[in-house]
Amino acid sequence: MSDLFQPYAPDPLEHRRRRFKPVPFRVIAPNLITLLALCLGLTAIRLAYEGKLEPAVFAILVAAVLDGVDGRVARFLKGTSRFGAELDSLSDFLNFGVAPALVLHNFVLHEVHALGWVVAMILAIAAALRLARFNAALDDPDTPEWKKDFFVGMPAPAGAVTVLLPVYLHFLGVPVQAAAPVALAYVLGIALMMVSTVPTFSGKTWGKRVPRDWVLPLFVLTVALFGIVVAFPFASLAAISVVYLAAVPISVSRYRQLRRSHALGSSDLPPAEPPDPAAGRS
Repeated sequence: MSDLFQPYAPDPLEHRRRRFKPVPFRVIAPNLITLLALCLGLTAIRLAYEGKLEPAVFAILVAAVLDGVDGRVARFLKGTSRFGAELDSLSDFLNFGVAPALVLHNFVLHEVHALGWVVAMILAIAAALRLARFNAALDDPDTPEWKKDFFVGMPAPAGAVTVLLPVYLHFLGVPVQAAAPVALAYVLGIALMMVSTVPTFSGKTWGKRVPRDWVLPLFVLTVALFGIVVAFPFASLAAISVVYLAAVPISVSRYRQLRRSHALGSSDLPPAEPPDPAAGRS
């Protein structure tokens, strides 16, 4: 029987075949940022149910900032991957769908009982549908260049920031919980905006070239805005939310204007000449 269990000593000179290729850190770095944002979203849910509403809101906001960073880091390092795109979508669903919905339910939506939970679920599901549609649109090669300045519907990060407006107003002294039905209607409206086809500004192609005369004023304006947000965080967030919502009709008007101008431009092109039947003959 001892012959069946002889000790095995591997030959040190034997060539070992490596099963997995090493992954460059430039591919891993954006995913680490995405995972950090995911941790913040999960922490926001825990903080909300512990009654720590203010840090829960800040956790979601920082997750939104990191969501804007990870994609740019991936493109800068040339570390984009299919895995990273899928991880980013799953993280966005939790950070900008599930976490805001649970925070709002724990804060004010529970005041309207079962209906509040229904609206919270609608908000989370709307974020999932919005992200699924966005991922599907990435594979469309026929999207015109001018449409890249617009999102179809409200993006999930913007939806998460604006849907927390009742919380901002609460910290500014507005009795939001006394007007729970109004807050419920507002949350439902944001959820519907996320799954709508209303065009909203994306800003993806903005700021690629800044005029030289605007550089120093832009620096000063950025510092001033940062100071205002730090000194008056909830007033700033409330103002940003209101301004963003007020800009939606402007984006719709601009979208229609561009669509009409490009439609007229394509109709002004001369019709293509029919092919010569003899051109393909030898």
